[in-house]
Amino acid sequence: MMIATKLDSAHADADPAAFKLAMRHLLGAVSVITVGTGAEITGFTATSVSSLSIEPATILVSLNRSSSSWTALLEAQAFAVNILSADQSDIASRFAGIGGVKGNDRYLGSEWTRGVTGSRLLEGALSSIDCTLEDAIERHSHAILIGRVRPVSVETKASPLGYFDGAFRTIS
Repeated sequence: MMIATKLDSAHADADPAAFKLAMRHLLGAVSVITVGTGAEITGFTATSVSSLSIEPATILVSLNRSSSSWTALLEAQAFAVNILSADQSDIASRFAGIGGVKGNDRYLGSEWTRGVTGSRLLEGALSSIDCTLEDAIERHSHAILIGRVRPVSVETKASPLGYFDGAFRTIS
């Protein structure tokens, strides 16, 4: 039998502004997630990327469902995770939509190849991980994407690009 208790202020939900500030103190690797096919390609910058398992190789990515990438992802059923190097902050900014850059225009100024899933792989990224969408778990404003890893490329041993306290950082 479950007994209902009154929540006191110590058990109330977190203040959204305080939670956002706390998460800004979590150092994250910066990745560009590419989605879509044909003229409908787009993508987004993410720090919420993590491995799920090695066998089978799967990866987790968090995506805001109000993003244009959500619809493109559902149609394509595939995506790529491109882990950025320290000298690729301009690409991270474009895919974050800084300056109003959207859709296909996010790909301009960089070299891309297509993976086996059709997703775009960034030339010169620390690593590019081509994935098919295995599942999308919808919770609140976001979806947790589970990607089945297909081919992986490791191109360089450069320093990674990080994100901390609201800014891109070089990690050496």
